[in-house]
Amino acid sequence: MPVRFTILGSGSGGNCAYLETDETRLLIDAGFSARQIRQRLASIERSPETLHGILITHEHSDHIQGLAVLCAKLEIPIFCNRLTKDAIEHALEARFDCRLFQTGAAFDVGDVHVETFSVPHDAQDPVGFCLHTAAANVGFLTDLGHATRLVLERVRPANVLVLETNHDLRLLQDDTKRPWSVKQRILSRHGHLSNDAAAAVAAEVLSADLRHLYLGHLSRDCNRPALAHRTVSDRLQAIGASQVRVETTSQEAPSPTLVL
Repeated sequence: MPVRFTILGSGSGGNCAYLETDETRLLIDAGFSARQIRQRLASIERSPETLHGILITHEHSDHIQGLAVLCAKLEIPIFCNRLTKDAIEHALEARFDCRLFQTGAAFDVGDVHVETFSVPHDAQDPVGFCLHTAAANVGFLTDLGHATRLVLERVRPANVLVLETNHDLRLLQDDTKRPWSVKQRILSRHGHLSNDAAAAVAAEVLSADLRHLYLGHLSRDCNRPALAHRTVSDRLQAIGASQVRVETTSQEAPSPTLVL
């Protein structure tokens, strides 16, 4: 059976992806309501009842919003580190069945080998993932202020990479809705990647094995899908990376399922 990968939605208001192998069905983050996650899984003819686990990158609401309802009813195990567990339980005022890992450790969920690594973001102990399956390696870099050498090394084996393109620098600077303190947080080394920064990351991690690049976590106000796509695509074209298919994701609807 092939590996199936679907980004159920990605943006500043919610993030959730689905990975399915021969033996294992996982969510990566659960940043929509349980009802929305159920509806989006139903749109690809899947349901939460068959999940083997939920991997959590960090505790911000756009990554954990659906956990309380999903896990209370279905007892789905959550995979996260200790500080993230404590922060989730405090934020949601609930207890969860968490399978704890130490940041930097690797573990298996069925036939999926999960590598974890630290990322710089303003959360308790945020992580990125590289999921190794028989068909492909899938990397997740959804929230980070800058790419460390460790981050680049960990996602370089990815055949599929989800990469944050949060904002366009000019649109963020011109935005009238955000106070300067918020803009400073976004622009900090523990904030979010701009389109230009993401393009530089894509160029750095590029290998002959990278085939699919999903641009995620776009700000509604401070970015445009076409702008993010053009910025990253132009950088990859300039270095001859024509084999990489670049796609922007949406918070409103799932991306087409990728079959590997």
